[in-house]
Parts: sequence; structure tokens; C-alpha cells
Amino acid sequence: MSGNTFGTLFRITTWGESHGAAVGVVVDGCPAGLLLDESDIQEELDRRRPGQSDITTPRKEEDKAEILSGVFSGKTTGAPVSILVRNKDVDSSKYEALRNTPRPGHADLTYELKYGLRDWRGGGRSSARETIGRVAAGAIAKKILRMNGIEVLGHVVELGGISAKEANVEQIRTNTEKNPVRCADPDAALQMVAMIQAARSEGDSVGGIVDILCVGVPAGVGEPVFDKLSAQLAHGLMSIGAVKSVEIGIGAKCSLMKGSQMNDPITIHDGKPGTLTNNAGGILGGISNGEPILCRIAVKPTPSISKEQSTVDLVAMKDTRIKITGRHDPTIPPRIVPVAEAMVALVLVDMMMRGGFLKTSSLG
Repeated sequence: MSGNTFGTLFRITTWGESHGAAVGVVVDGCPAGLLLDESDIQEELDRRRPGQSDITTPRKEEDKAEILSGVFSGKTTGAPVSILVRNKDVDSSKYEALRNTPRPGHADLTYELKYGLRDWRGGGRSSARETIGRVAAGAIAKKILRMNGIEVLGHVVELGGISAKEANVEQIRTNTEKNPVRCADPDAALQMVAMIQAARSEGDSVGGIVDILCVGVPAGVGEPVFDKLSAQLAHGLMSIGAVKSVEIGIGAKCSLMKGSQMNDPITIHDGKPGTLTNNAGGILGGISNGEPILCRIAVKPTPSISKEQSTVDLVAMKDTRIKITGRHDPTIPPRIVPVAEAMVALVLVDMMMRGGFLKTSSLG
């Protein structure tokens, strides 16, 4: 199986399976001299971990980060940083009955068709638990970005058809972590929680939309042809299992606009060029223009639902029906927020390294 590594200069390789002994990541290309310990990683893992509210899976995992290499006397050495998280609350019993019946909406069937073998315990490598490595690596990337004056902020803007009011940067900073759905609109958050609970009671799940805003990215980040900043962001975000579409700036709505509406007027801000609007989402020609970068992802409903579904028995090669039991999230967007932030941060650090934008001489 290839394709477990992401990035060019700041590279990560994730490893491990949902019901294996552990999951983790190796970060290659981390600059030397960065102050780093487990608490930096743990803060982000705690935002992603299961069992954090009554609208997430009840699986109880500490998700405690262990740094195995690349750090000495509290600072990165420039060597690969290896981070391990042990799986402790593993229960594979509910998957025994599903070992020969691929779950609709999961990667079970495609893994079986490609490899002729799959880890049926919770999806193995295709499980959302793989994202632990992304979030751990993303914590390092976010720390580097903060030291360069860049902030990455994710929040849920729609869930189960309920839309939040538009929020400014301060509202996103202040309100997002105050409710279990990570929505910057407190009133919409209450409605979203009720929607999730109703779907769960029906044995179903709901999807939603997440925005990721990047503030402080300088102009000039990104390469103009195949390695456009927008293309790299789309690559990183689409590599998250539940993401079905990515938009930059105004996104798909641009198809309904005229050029006179879509084009962001250029003016002078504080002695340098800037735009009056930001339909482009901070990127033109694949290169950042100094305005806030806005990415939007559409996240599908959790495929593991307790409603009866149609599938096949791969041994008998006949149609059958299954009903999935076990511990599953009734919705994905609230827990995908730190994962999406991590992927955006990883892209930004890598692309800024490639362009010589990062200040790494005083990371401590």
C-alpha cells in the first residue's frame, strides 16, 4: 500500500490501524530548535478524540501522545519526529458479523477489490482513527505557523441542513470551542445538537459543511502551475476520508456570477495592494494574495448507521442485509474540524518552506 506520505519538504507519514496496537505519524523536515513536548500535541488530539460529548462515539480513548524521536532537551533536533498514540479501548466483537459483508458507504468493498484482503476490525487503515497522525503532525505545523503570525481557524457552518450565521474572525475564535458541534453561531449550535440527537434516535446520521480560515498568510505562497496553493489545499483536504468536495473562497457560487461580480476590486491597504472583497478566497493563479485564505469542505454523513442496509455476502456471493451496531459518531463535522485545520496547516508550512517564507531561526 503506497500513498501514506504527504508533503514535499515538511513531510508526514501516518501509520497504524483502528483496532491495532497503536497509530501514529513520522514528521520529516521539521526545523531544528522548535520548543516541543507532548502537551503541544495533546492539546490538538484532545479536540479530536472520541467520547468528548454526547454527540460523539462513546469509545473512550485517552489518545495520549508519546514523542519517540526527534526531540532532545525540549527542542526538535531536525531529525524525524515520531509520535505514537496507543489504542486502548478496542472492541472488535461488533465487527465479527461483518467480516464478509462490506458496509455501504465505507471503504470495505474497494479495499477488498484492490487488495483481496482487508482488516475488517473497524475499517483498519481506512478508519477515521488514521487522522490521529494528521492531527499530531498538524499540531507541530500550527505551532510553526503561529510563530510566523499565521492562524488557522476551523468551524462548522452547516449541519443536517441547519446553517449558521456568517461569523467574523473574533466570533470564530471565541465561540467555536464553546459548544459540542464547534459552531461559531450559538443559536444555530443548539439547533444542530437537536438535529443530531433526532437523527441518532432514528438510527441515522447527518453530514455538514466546515470552513477553514487562514489569517496572516503573506502574499506569494504557492507555485503557479501544478503545485498551486489551492491545488495543494484541495489535495490535503480531499485526502480526509469523509470529505466529498472542497471549495476555495466563493467556491461553486462563482458559476452563477458575472465577472464584474466575481472579480475582487484591487486597492491600496496600508501602503500596499489589497482587495476590497475576497471572493477568490485569498488565492489567485495558485498564489496567495495576502488576504485571508478560506477553504470550505462538504462532509458526508457517518456511513455506520443502525438502519438496515443492502450489501452482499462476499463468501456466498449473494445479496444480503446488514444492521450495523457498535460505537459510532452520529455526525462527523464537529470532530473533523481539528483534522481539517491540521491538513491546511501542513500544506501551508510545506509550501512556505518551499518558497522560503518561514522564519525558522528563532523558533524557540
